[in-house]
Amino acid sequence: MNDRPAGAAGIGRAGVGDRAARTGTDVTASTAVRYALVPAPRLSLDAVARRSGLHPDLIRRFVALGLVDAERDAAGHLVFDPTAPAVLARIQRLRTGLCLNYASIGLVLDLLDRISLLEAALRDRGTRSETPPWT
Repeated sequence: MNDRPAGAAGIGRAGVGDRAARTGTDVTASTAVRYALVPAPRLSLDAVARRSGLHPDLIRRFVALGLVDAERDAAGHLVFDPTAPAVLARIQRLRTGLCLNYASIGLVLDLLDRISLLEAALRDRGTRSETPPWT
């Protein structure tokens, strides 16, 4: 006979095992904390604007449209990944080369990313199409 109350899985980990059994999911995978060994370098809005040659207000508009990923730091300022200037250059090439508006550029970027993923999956499987990649 078990004298422990229902839900107490053990000392120091009350309910973790029971919760996983009830929901049918692995709790440790969803609640795992990941720590970066080295902090990822981040670029400020001014640095991205200088490197890309675009006005900061235009970059803010791209962030609002979801074309460029950005986060806010503790002071509330936008910070970007080091790849942001390359993404902005790609957006500008699509805008000038294909005469697309910014709303359709988001769709084109999503499609190009999906094509890249599919091509990478084909390469991993060892299957190759007869036509060379167009990108």
